[in-house]
Amino acid sequence: MNPIQVGLLGAGTVGSGTLKVLQRNQEEIRRRAGRGIAITMVADLDTARARAVAGPGVEVVADARAVIANPAIDIVVELIGGYGIARSLVLEAIAAGKHVVTANKALLAVHGTEIFAAASARGVVVAFEAAVAGGIPIIKALREGLTANRIEGVAGIVNGTTNFNLSEMRDNGLDFSVVLQEAQRLGYAEADPTFDIEGIDAGHKTTLMSAIAFGIPVQFDKAHVEGITGLQATDIRYAEQLGYRIKLLGIARRQSSGIELRVHPTLIPAKRLIANVEGAMNAVLVQGDAVGTTLYYGKGAGSEPTASAVIADLVDIARLHTADPAHRVPHLAFQPGEIADTPILPIADVVTAFYLRLSVADQSGVLAAITSILASHDISIDAMLQRQSSQGQTQTELVILTHNTVEGRMRQALATVQALPTVLAPIVSIRKEELS
Repeated sequence: MNPIQVGLLGAGTVGSGTLKVLQRNQEEIRRRAGRGIAITMVADLDTARARAVAGPGVEVVADARAVIANPAIDIVVELIGGYGIARSLVLEAIAAGKHVVTANKALLAVHGTEIFAAASARGVVVAFEAAVAGGIPIIKALREGLTANRIEGVAGIVNGTTNFNLSEMRDNGLDFSVVLQEAQRLGYAEADPTFDIEGIDAGHKTTLMSAIAFGIPVQFDKAHVEGITGLQATDIRYAEQLGYRIKLLGIARRQSSGIELRVHPTLIPAKRLIANVEGAMNAVLVQGDAVGTTLYYGKGAGSEPTASAVIADLVDIARLHTADPAHRVPHLAFQPGEIADTPILPIADVVTAFYLRLSVADQSGVLAAITSILASHDISIDAMLQRQSSQGQTQTELVILTHNTVEGRMRQALATVQALPTVLAPIVSIRKEELS
């Protein structure tokens, strides 16, 4: 059988890794796929770079549409990124009857509903294992390996840049701005790290996982997203003293009234495996009713780890290239007609616990006033730390861990506490998840 022919759009970090791994392991891949897989055409504006990584026998062009127009190309791999030209090229490839493989989580999180509908109508596949958690096969696990389960929740560390920053802050007691500069120097953070540090990248990935886990539309616009820019080394230190670590966590959880979809810094008990994921590594915890808790760990980015996921998608498509489209694995795990319009819960309706840090006047009655306000909003305290004041100091710090409460109720209580004249600075609040 002739090799399936692939056109590659973008020969950057992941594109070059895909070429290298496919060439290096071509015989092993052929044995698994049942036929060869060959990248025969590459499009990149930097044609010199593309020729250097593509090697002999591969046609290199500057125009991506020339790849899509080539009737010999069976699969288009989109590794350009972003929302703009990538969306047009993917939809054009689908219209031309090409299968698509992409690592573009931003594109799918925002335009996935449109793209998957177009692919289903045309009878082609859009595969995106590389879009979430790099080399970790979490999409396949959710979509296929856990098919028998009613998925109750997903919680993941899915952005290596922020996890590296948080690990450095904890290990070295450094503030965020200092650690970010080091991450940029080492290449873990982009020159413009906004998508990473503001939680947007993790939000894109969590949105995709939620759609597959619960059979709902892709709807990033309804996700609650917070980053790590406001975190201070002080809070990481206090969390450690209380037996917790702070991670940027993407959470998608099923509730009777809807789906939680949120990304934010989160206290996790230090004894949990996911709390011990350090550096630029990723991990995703999945809770299913039959299998219980499973954890998927590995490199969430990088040239060859992400290429591993891209090639896995190519192998899947090669295996089912001639299969009846109606019998393929659905893009979002559930059959297109079975996607449910389950509401995404507003963050004010989410139930979770909280870490609170308050700078207060060092005088009698302060703690009693704060706990009284919390109690009046039906918020109970789980644990508390109070820093010992030095002689002559007029203020001190209180750290409070609460039991679970409705977030809207907590916001009301904190507004009342903040208004006390004895509360001397903005209250720091961070959500806490036991993940038990």
